[in-house]
Amino acid sequence: MKPGKLVKLLYVQVLIGLVLGITVGHWWPDIGAALKPLGDGFVKLVKMMIAPIVFCTIVSGITSLNDTREIGKTLLKSMGLFYALTVLALLTGLAAVFLLQPGAGMHIDPKHLDAAVAAKYSSQVPPRGFTEFMMHIIPVSFFGAFAEGEVLPVLLLSVLCGFGLTRIGAAGRIVLDGIDGLAHMLFAAFGFIMRLAPLGAFGAMAFTVGRYGIKSIGSLGLLIGTFYVACIFFVVVVLGLLARLHGFRLWQLLRYIREELLVVLGTSSSEPVLPRLLMKLERLGCKKGVVGLVLPTGYSFNLDGTAIYLTLASMFIAQACDIQLSWTQIATMLGLMLLTSKGAAGVTGSGFVALVATLTVMPDLPVAGVALIVGIDRFMSEARALTSTMSNAVACVVVSIWEHACDREVLRRELAQDHAVTELALEEDVGIPSAAPKQLAIHA
Repeated sequence: MKPGKLVKLLYVQVLIGLVLGITVGHWWPDIGAALKPLGDGFVKLVKMMIAPIVFCTIVSGITSLNDTREIGKTLLKSMGLFYALTVLALLTGLAAVFLLQPGAGMHIDPKHLDAAVAAKYSSQVPPRGFTEFMMHIIPVSFFGAFAEGEVLPVLLLSVLCGFGLTRIGAAGRIVLDGIDGLAHMLFAAFGFIMRLAPLGAFGAMAFTVGRYGIKSIGSLGLLIGTFYVACIFFVVVVLGLLARLHGFRLWQLLRYIREELLVVLGTSSSEPVLPRLLMKLERLGCKKGVVGLVLPTGYSFNLDGTAIYLTLASMFIAQACDIQLSWTQIATMLGLMLLTSKGAAGVTGSGFVALVATLTVMPDLPVAGVALIVGIDRFMSEARALTSTMSNAVACVVVSIWEHACDREVLRRELAQDHAVTELALEEDVGIPSAAPKQLAIHA
C-alpha cells in the first residue's frame, strides 16, 4: 500500500498520535500535562453518543429476531460465559501476584498511609449488594437513562421497547422506520467523531507521560509488569483457547479490530469503540440481534481486565503491608469481586473505584492502601480496557456460534483477508468513515 493511502487509515493515524503524545510528554512534560482536555474531550464526545446508539442497535436487533424467545436464551448463555471468564480472570490475577510477589519486602505500615486518597473515590463507589445493584439498573425516568449515560439502564429500556414493538405489529412500523433513520444518522455522526481519535490519543498519552513520567513508577514497576503479564496470559491462553475451541483464531480477530484496540490504548477507555465493534462483528457474519444484545451487555458484565486488576491490586496491598490472608478470606474476597467488578460499569476510572468498593467491605485490608497505587493506576488502565475489549469481542463471536447465529464462511473469509484495505476502500466510496452501518435495516 502506498504511504499516502496508509496514512489515511485510522489505526495508522492513532498510532502516530500515540508516538507524538509520548514524545511531547517526555520532552515537554508541562505541555503534555496541559493537553489532558484533548483526551477527556474526545471521550466525552463518544460517551454522548453511546446511549442512543446502544438503544437503536438493541431495539433493531430484537425486532429482527424471528423468535423473541431466543432473547432470553441468548442473554442466559452470555451471562454464563461472562461469569466464567470473570472467574478465570480473577484467578489469573491471583496466580500472578502469588508467583511474582510484587509487594513483598515493602513493609508498609498501614497507619502511615493517606486515607484521604480512598475518601476521594468513596463517593463514586457502585451499589453494594445484589438488590441495590438491580435497583440501580432501573432509571428514574425514561429519558433519565439517556441523561445519565449508563449502559445497563439503557439496555433495560431497549429490551422493553424491542419486545413492545414486536407485539404491536404494523402499528409500530413508523417507530421502527424512525429508529432506523436515527441509527443511520447516529452512526454517520459517530464516524465524524472518530476522525478525532488520533487527537484524543495524542492528548491522553501526552498527559500520562507528562504528568507521571517513567520515574514516577519507581519500585512499583514490578506491580505494573505483573499486571501486564497477567493480562497477556489471560488473552493468549484463556481467550486464545476459547477461540480455538470454536474454530477461529484469536490473532486474526485481534488484527481485524486493530483500529479499535489502538483507540482503546490511546484513550484508556473501551467506550469509544463500542459502535465500531457492533459494525465489525456484524460484518464478520454474526447476527445483528445477537451482537446487539451480547456486546453492550458485556460492557457491563464482562470486565475481565478490571477483574485481573482487583485481585492483583488487593493482594499487592496485603503483601506490601505484611498482611497474611487465609484461603477462606481470599475466597470471600473473590466472591465479593464478582459483584464489584460489575457494579462499577459506567463509572469514570471504574477499575480504581471498584478496588475502593472491594476494600471498603473487606475488614482485613486497609482501604487507605489504595494510596500505594493511585499514582500508577493510569499506567494500568490501558491494559484493563484492552483486555476487556478483546474478551468482549471473543465472547460475542462465541455466543453467536452457540446460537447458530454466525455465518462460519463469512467469519473465515473476513478474518483471513487484509481488512485494512477493505476499510480504506469503503471510506473512499461513501465519503464518510466506515463506522456507518452497512446492514441496519429493521425487519418487522
